[in-house]
Amino acid sequence: MAFDYDLDFDNIDFRKNPELYRVGRGEQGVLLVEPYKGEILPHWRFKTPDIAKESSEKIYSMFQDYKAKDDFVGMDMARKFIQMGYTRSRRYANYKGGKKYDEEGEIHERQIDEEKADSARIFEEKWKVVRNDDEYLKMKKEHQKKYG
Repeated sequence: MAFDYDLDFDNIDFRKNPELYRVGRGEQGVLLVEPYKGEILPHWRFKTPDIAKESSEKIYSMFQDYKAKDDFVGMDMARKFIQMGYTRSRRYANYKGGKKYDEEGEIHERQIDEEKADSARIFEEKWKVVRNDDEYLKMKKEHQKKYG
């Protein structure tokens, strides 16, 4: 089930109202869900491999903290930020300035940036860990069964 974009996201605390949260596909809704966006976004960086390593480890630590609190929404949001770290750094690795399309809608030629590719690999490793975490998968299934 996708996000209900008719909701007034600015006024919803998803920690207090987890029943309103929908898992969605991939990174869907990652920048809409508070208070998690405000907690995780300041730590989300991928400019260099060292920065990506620090960022991915911090967000993974937050994932673990949310798990310890049985906070599925927090876990899923941390997963989304880690996934987005991978996808965004991968895009910047493939296309200068992260822009895949030119003004006419044509795809730019790929110019591989190995530093950004290393950042992508760092996030990808953490993404594989969180998306396959047994407790996360169990809680995801329960959340979807209970709330849709």
